[in-house]
Amino acid sequence: MIKEEAKDDNVTKLKQIMADKHEQPPEGWTESQVSDWLTLIGVKKQYIEKLYEEEVNGKILLALDEDFLKSKIGMKSGPAHLIIQKRDELNNSKEKSQVKKKTTIGKKKEFEQINIDNKSVQSEGPLAQIPEKDQAVVKNRPAGKEQHVFPAKEDCRPRPFDQEGIDFIYVKHRVLQPESGAFNLISPCHEFKSLAKAATLDRTRLQAKFAREVLKFATGCMNIRSNGTIHFGVMDSKDDAGYVHGEIIGIPVQEKDIYVDALDYIERSFSSGREHVRECVRPPRFIEVVDRESTEKMYVVEVDVVPSISIVKTKVYKVRLPNFKEASNQVEFEKETILRRVGSKTEPVLERDISDFHERIKDRDEQREEAENNLFLSAPDCCQDLGRKLKMLMTSGKKFIEKGKWFILVTNKFNPDDLCSIQWLLNLNMFCVFDFDPDSKISGLCSKYLQHHIANMHSLQSYRISGDMSIKEFTSHLHLFEQTSWIFCNGRTDFKVDETPCEEMTWIKTKMTVLRESVSLICKQILPKGIFQVVFLLTSPVDKPLLHTFYEFFTDMEGHEDIICICESEKNFQKWQSFAEGSCGTESVNNSSVVGMKMSHINSTLQQVQSVEACARKHLPVFVKGTCLLETTEEEKMYSLEILTVDHCDGTTKEFIEEEKANIDQQFYHGGRINWLNLWLSERKYVEEIIERDAYEEVSTFVNDALKSNANQTPVNCINIYHHPGSGGSTVARQVLWNNRKSVRCAVVKPSYPAAVVAQHAVELREYEEKDQQKSLPVLLLIEDSDREYLDDLRNELEVATNTKRILHGTLCFILLSCRRSHDPEKRCKESPLQNVSVTHKLSDQEKRKLAGKREVLETQYEPDFILTFVLMSEGFDEKYVQQFVEHLLQGINRQDVVTTLILYVALLNTYVQNSFISQSHCEALLGLTIRWKIFRQHEFEESLGDRAKLVFLHLRDEKTHIESIRIIHPLIAEEILKQLLGNQQTRSSLAMDLLRDDVLFKNRFGREEYLSFLRALFVRRARISKGDTYDSFFSPLVEHVNKNEKSPDKAIDLLKEAFERFNKDPFFAQQLARLHYTYEKFEEAKYWAETAAKKLPNNSYILDTKGQVYRKWFQAKCKAIENDKVPKTAQNIADAVETALKALDCFQECEKAADADMDNSNTSGYFSEVEVGCSLLKLISSSQVFANRTNGHSECMKYLLTDYIPEEVEDAWEPFHGRLKKLNKTMHDALEWISEDLSYFQTDIGLDGEETPDSSEEKISNPLKWLAKRSSEYGKYFSETYFTALQGESAAANLTPFQKRMIIFKLGGGNITSILFKLTDQSNAVRLLETILSLYPNNPKMAKFGQRDIINYIMAHLTLKCLSPQIQKVPPLKDLQALCFQFPTDKRKCLPSALFLLTLLFWPEDHDTNDEKENKYEIVRSAVEHLENGYWTKKKDIPQRKRRIYTHFFLGNGNGLDKFVHKRKFETVTRGFSVSEKRMKWFRGEAWKKPEIANMLKGMSGWTEDGVVYLEGPRKKRFNIQPLHVPSVPHSNENITFYLGFTFRGPVACNIVVK
Repeated sequence: MIKEEAKDDNVTKLKQIMADKHEQPPEGWTESQVSDWLTLIGVKKQYIEKLYEEEVNGKILLALDEDFLKSKIGMKSGPAHLIIQKRDELNNSKEKSQVKKKTTIGKKKEFEQINIDNKSVQSEGPLAQIPEKDQAVVKNRPAGKEQHVFPAKEDCRPRPFDQEGIDFIYVKHRVLQPESGAFNLISPCHEFKSLAKAATLDRTRLQAKFAREVLKFATGCMNIRSNGTIHFGVMDSKDDAGYVHGEIIGIPVQEKDIYVDALDYIERSFSSGREHVRECVRPPRFIEVVDRESTEKMYVVEVDVVPSISIVKTKVYKVRLPNFKEASNQVEFEKETILRRVGSKTEPVLERDISDFHERIKDRDEQREEAENNLFLSAPDCCQDLGRKLKMLMTSGKKFIEKGKWFILVTNKFNPDDLCSIQWLLNLNMFCVFDFDPDSKISGLCSKYLQHHIANMHSLQSYRISGDMSIKEFTSHLHLFEQTSWIFCNGRTDFKVDETPCEEMTWIKTKMTVLRESVSLICKQILPKGIFQVVFLLTSPVDKPLLHTFYEFFTDMEGHEDIICICESEKNFQKWQSFAEGSCGTESVNNSSVVGMKMSHINSTLQQVQSVEACARKHLPVFVKGTCLLETTEEEKMYSLEILTVDHCDGTTKEFIEEEKANIDQQFYHGGRINWLNLWLSERKYVEEIIERDAYEEVSTFVNDALKSNANQTPVNCINIYHHPGSGGSTVARQVLWNNRKSVRCAVVKPSYPAAVVAQHAVELREYEEKDQQKSLPVLLLIEDSDREYLDDLRNELEVATNTKRILHGTLCFILLSCRRSHDPEKRCKESPLQNVSVTHKLSDQEKRKLAGKREVLETQYEPDFILTFVLMSEGFDEKYVQQFVEHLLQGINRQDVVTTLILYVALLNTYVQNSFISQSHCEALLGLTIRWKIFRQHEFEESLGDRAKLVFLHLRDEKTHIESIRIIHPLIAEEILKQLLGNQQTRSSLAMDLLRDDVLFKNRFGREEYLSFLRALFVRRARISKGDTYDSFFSPLVEHVNKNEKSPDKAIDLLKEAFERFNKDPFFAQQLARLHYTYEKFEEAKYWAETAAKKLPNNSYILDTKGQVYRKWFQAKCKAIENDKVPKTAQNIADAVETALKALDCFQECEKAADADMDNSNTSGYFSEVEVGCSLLKLISSSQVFANRTNGHSECMKYLLTDYIPEEVEDAWEPFHGRLKKLNKTMHDALEWISEDLSYFQTDIGLDGEETPDSSEEKISNPLKWLAKRSSEYGKYFSETYFTALQGESAAANLTPFQKRMIIFKLGGGNITSILFKLTDQSNAVRLLETILSLYPNNPKMAKFGQRDIINYIMAHLTLKCLSPQIQKVPPLKDLQALCFQFPTDKRKCLPSALFLLTLLFWPEDHDTNDEKENKYEIVRSAVEHLENGYWTKKKDIPQRKRRIYTHFFLGNGNGLDKFVHKRKFETVTRGFSVSEKRMKWFRGEAWKKPEIANMLKGMSGWTEDGVVYLEGPRKKRFNIQPLHVPSVPHSNENITFYLGFTFRGPVACNIVVK
């Protein structure tokens, strides 16, 4: 591309050129004309082509923005910014240029004669160099073919003149100031030569050309006594070639000695004074040219000329210039000539001027001598206050370095002496280090840093993010924000993998791209502008890779404000400076650089502005009542915990305390979360005491009770604080930790870490520096706002850990202090008063007195509006007070103002989404803030909010990433703002729609994942009491509000449709739309959305369940319509409803298959729904006219459903689905059996308190055991009604077929094992019903050919009857039931799980058995257990054990025969009156086992443990190991034990294990 010079103030001219050329304004430009314009302003070719492909014409050009250029065209920020800037200038200057054109039109002819061509413009330099009177000509001259306009290029300064050892570089395409003549004889004059063609010539020709130009220039300079530099590789006016005058291009230099040796021509070119010339002409300097687009090595070759007066005094130099003659193929010398500098040229002295020239030599000598003397007499530079400058740069103009500021360090090889002065670095929040020292980990900065901090070693390749990985996953993967990331940018010598350092050009070829990606990823996607600072610490000579790193940061950070440079050596700084000035300008580089300060001085200076003393030491309490040192490296290894030390905050500097204590205190009383510094300041009496609520004493009592020695103590104890939002629950929890930090080890669990990681770190914290694991202080862990699922996971992990560590029973290891929001804390407290504490908005009398006194004190210090949350609390969160406050706040508010919009958006999110916030980056984008100076960033942001927003917004900072955000100070305030500010003028649905459509917020880069998760939750997340909400909802609370309060399901539908599109057609939004539509009986639309979701996720069982629910609700609606409209139930009339029901069944069967294949979730809804729809379908069919109006209608119906018979009336109407209807009996039977088996394995009380999986099913069955008993009976009723009514006495039963009997048994509640056992819970008429059920079985069951399920149900009915009525005589003896079991398949793989369960139960040896009998029985049981174990793992899948806890049906009692089996329901009397969780705790802690009622019922078993395995005493041939019901109860050493025996679908289990 041809390039010429153009400065920014040429925009008007550029506009005219384009307008003249195309004879139309930019609005009318075609795609080609836009491309021409882009070419003229210097945009790269690939971007121009891409814009052309996207059909960007003039109209689109005027409308597009930077986001479009970056996201769609793929531009970097620099060119995108340039296009927008030039476009805006072009547009804004339209009128101005038209006015200018009119004023100059009369003068145009006059100036047309003035010859200002390319050559003259180039030789005189930029537009600024042209005389003012001629500038108008240049600006207004019409474009001709010979004239081109090029974008302005970055200026640069030349290498410092005649200085040895300067490490300097040039950057290609930057522009030196124009060629110049003599000025003051000391400032060098400059001459440029491209030497582009000559550099490619052979040695002889090149040397002749080089020597000619050097000697010509040198002679001219020496004769006028002026210093000078001639530059080769810089474009001069003669070598047009599309470059601007002074543009640095560089030349290839293969052999430097060619240029050095070329000066040997001095001896042949000068007849006298050769030694003088040698002294004045310095050897060539080779300055490297950095090219961002190329890896070819290029140089500018420069020769300095210094005609010192002591050498040249009184002399005139004549030269014979060498010239290579092609004709003779040799170097010839021209006639001897006297040369001098005239302006910017070197010219010969004419014959007529020679005498005059000689006469003026004396004057020139005097001038030179005076100039040299003045140079030595010039005053030294004034000393800068580098200390202040360094502090200002590092603190962004504040008094202290911000705690939340991240630092990125870019550095090279450290001087060993400097490594002793890096304490200031150790106290910074170091995000990452770009280290160009390959030996850093062995002997450099990294090795020293690792002595004090943890750092993760990475290469540049580590920062390549795969396409399917989110930023959150990436930061978690590299442990960013947790530990410093140390990036070795040029190899690593200590690493076994081949990461050898490479020289500069190889690095540029191989690693430049990866560096660019790394920097871009950090600056554009991970860290938002304003929360990080890049420090270039130059401790050794600077090379190209480091310079490229600066350029990438400068480009991606869109400026230099957050980049500073610290360099002790001015020599090292020169190269950096020459490169950086082209991007930032000389003044900016100087202002953001600290040069000449020793590292020890830097260290001492910066420690003064750090809030914590350098290397402050931290200590933990130990078991023997002393303390131990907590090394920072060890603390950082436990990155999931915020560890609270004995001397926490003691290292805070006095200066910081005095400066910030008032702000810290006020932030807390304004509504901010309490931090350790608040408590420390209060404890040290720097601020007033922090009030303790009554709940503090309750929690402290629980903690103290737990710490008391107790033989029955579990290793992990749980205490729950349930609190109203904003009532101070978190403050109570942290006060408890603070006041216990000296007696136990305390830590807060940081959010979003897996339970396994937290448990590992908690164990490490407990054992840190303790001698004996058995004698270590407990760890008090605070877990905030986590669900019960996470708590259970953490507890389980900690129990496994204590078990693995073999901690003695009765040793308390961990106290989990859970602090969770709840809208009914008092109810939670009543559920488990020994474990739960409530904190509510309601104040006790004592709390009112405390708070009233405190309020009086605070109001003397702060305005009431700025301690609002405290005032609210002291008012008991009175609704009227909140209402009045908000009313006062909103008086006269401008509802059209963007700040008002922001308040509304935040209020909407805070009202409906727990813990939601909007990042400051999002707010700034919405408010349209372009903050130029980072030091004013927070101030400008807060000022832009206005007084009202300042009162209600609370500024937050993420504890991990330090990203800043805002929320409204209290949820009650947020909701009241929403009510009053919207009023009757706007609905919440329209506000939500505005928020959803707001592109600025949706597309803002930083904090995007959190923002989108909140936005998503606003529309999708259902309310759950267990999550702290007031009720359980079917849709998100916002959608429910729109449905209920705005009475407009259409608005809710529109919202979800918009969300579906906004979130890239997310299938879960389609699922919500399906549910919303079928709720309002819009079934066609519901079907569409369900199918849309299923197409996207065809194997998601929850979405398939929704699809089934659409047809189920549709079927119910059709049945209801038939009933309400009194439509005759002819086969034809109900065919449509029947078909819909069958479609529902198909969907539920698909759901079942998907659920069975899903190893991570257990979704049973498909089976339950299939049975529900099946029962409804049977009811519809049996009530149809075809069957209901006949005397034998039910028989006809059964005949149709169970045989090949098809009544004439239904033959045509139901023709498409005869086959499926005839399978209905089997499919329903199979579904009921599956549910029964599933309920037999696992506890059904888990999750009854409303826990919700991420993809919860549509319909929740609250009591599945009762449901199964009811539905099984209903199923049996439809298939047995005729036979059941005919059943009169035993004789009638003999006439029934086995199928008919089986269906009657189903109706009576004996169809499956779970329904039978449920009779132990629902005991009304249970004995009579069981007797009736048993009467339907053959009198001699041994002789009858029973099916496997019939035998199971028969035996289980007898067992249940025996449990209900131990004295009953009708139950056969144990031996008879054992004999029946021999009819089970001999191949145990073919046995049903319930058959295997019965084998373990019935064949458990009795005391009176002979040894051989016992061994045979043990073998039967052992074989059954082996197959049960396999089935258990298949059924459990990969779901955590706490979610699928095995259920114990029977225990081994003290009786004989069937009397020895004690069902668990018999224990209910012991735990009656307690909540589910309390019951579980009583069994878990072992309290229930010690009750005498239970001890008298159960038989104690003996055994031993070996390596953590429980063995049963008794079997002789082979050891019999028993699974422990509760793994942590197994002693770690090899011990003799006693236990109770339970029977589960996994096999026998050992309960209440006690060491003898």
